[in-house]
Amino acid sequence: MAIGPVQLIVLGFQQPDFHGEIIAELERLRESDTVRVIDALAVYKDAAGDVEVEHLSNLSEEEAIELGSKVGALVGLGIEGEEGLEAGAEAGTEAAADGVQVFSDDDAWDVLEEIPNDSAAALVLIEHHWAVPLRDAVMRAGGFRLADRFISPLDLVEIGLVTAGEAEQLHAHETAAASTN
Repeated sequence: MAIGPVQLIVLGFQQPDFHGEIIAELERLRESDTVRVIDALAVYKDAAGDVEVEHLSNLSEEEAIELGSKVGALVGLGIEGEEGLEAGAEAGTEAAADGVQVFSDDDAWDVLEEIPNDSAAALVLIEHHWAVPLRDAVMRAGGFRLADRFISPLDLVEIGLVTAGEAEQLHAHETAAASTN
């Protein structure tokens, strides 16, 4: 089976109040074969910056065993306390030793550092199933990915996709946690 493009999304929560709505939406996307959650971690950071990690996923037990903790390996974080932290760091080191470099020097990203103290984050590694045929068509045409980024809602106003009010509301919500640090 061809794997689709994979993306690590880090979602911040100032005061998480989870009711299963996010997991339900991920399940809906999985059932429609749009995306698959390869791995997911909930990271809680207390006021002192100490981290507690909980493994989340919508994978079957068989898929979870096959794939293991991929987010932990990507960011050097395990889910079993100190021992798990070391295992995650070792997995990341082993991957790098084999020539795998997830984040280039230009894109270096300390995911855990970016999570504000006294908040939580969900680190979700998603495979985009919908993009497999598009990616394959691009490859057959000799194309390749040069870059990709999410576009700020503020930039969408200029091209008429959202109103200024909608963009301000989305932007304020996205940046509220970052401005408290």
